[in-house]
Amino acid sequence: MTLEATPIRGNIRSPQFRRVSHGLFLEIATGLSEDAEWRRDLGAWRYVLAGSAMFTGLTGARLAGWALPVVSRDWTPIFVAVSAPDPTVRRAGLVVSQFRRGPDHRPWIVDGLPLDHPEEILLRCARDLDLIDLVVLVESALRARDVTYRALHRITETRRPGVRLLRRAVELAEPRSESPMETVLRLLLWCAGVPVDVQSPLVDPDGRELGRADLRVRGTNLLVEYDGGEHRDPARHAADIRRERLIGDLDLRRRAYTLPELTQRPAVVMAELDRILGRTPRPRRLARWRGLVTGSTYDPAGRRRVRSRWAVAMGTITRW
Repeated sequence: MTLEATPIRGNIRSPQFRRVSHGLFLEIATGLSEDAEWRRDLGAWRYVLAGSAMFTGLTGARLAGWALPVVSRDWTPIFVAVSAPDPTVRRAGLVVSQFRRGPDHRPWIVDGLPLDHPEEILLRCARDLDLIDLVVLVESALRARDVTYRALHRITETRRPGVRLLRRAVELAEPRSESPMETVLRLLLWCAGVPVDVQSPLVDPDGRELGRADLRVRGTNLLVEYDGGEHRDPARHAADIRRERLIGDLDLRRRAYTLPELTQRPAVVMAELDRILGRTPRPRRLARWRGLVTGSTYDPAGRRRVRSRWAVAMGTITRW
């Protein structure tokens, strides 16, 4: 779907128009969703940007339909990349990155809007986000087949800002993960030194596959899964009960965890895993995980850091 924006440049004082940015207005349209209005805003922004402008960063990730970090639920700037030496603009709510690229660098068109290449979008995200959030984005892009490992490896071989973190995120990415929360859980287990198989099949004695488990601790009968609010839906809850009976019939054990447990009480989770696996607790495992959480947008400190970075970058020109 392409939403045609009809922006007006100047100073409009009319209840029929709403302000997008300084000197940029759109006629009010009724009956549109929040996402549709946001896409109209992006169309309007193009009227004040250079012809080479492409949406990137979290703006490009949202347009592509990838899983987004927690901080994106709040207001975020519009991220744009332009080719040097094209003119740039400085506006509140806009973060512009300028870098050199060849004439064959064509935009990726989504819903009629120009996006930078998927690997470039992820690299721009790597400049602001931390490892957990970036792994979620990389997995989502790979799962959608919008980017390839080859393209990601090629861009991480450069010396541009963000490549070291992106390279680490690519190493940890597992496209078979089906949700961001499953990824968060898997990364906690990685910090805990617990090897797992992703989307492990549940097979009955006759060899028939009856379902899949989020994560299975390798070499054991222990299943580790994320339990979100959607599991409280009555229909989903009934299906979960049937699944629990199946797991019991297959002589498997299941442990499920919620996001507050993973981010706020990880010591309890790791102590339980150590007890089940018969291991000696290691404080450094917990410290490593807490360091990742604090840097991510799953923690208030991480969200404040990202917002502060955007506040500084807004209206400035960054040269890559």
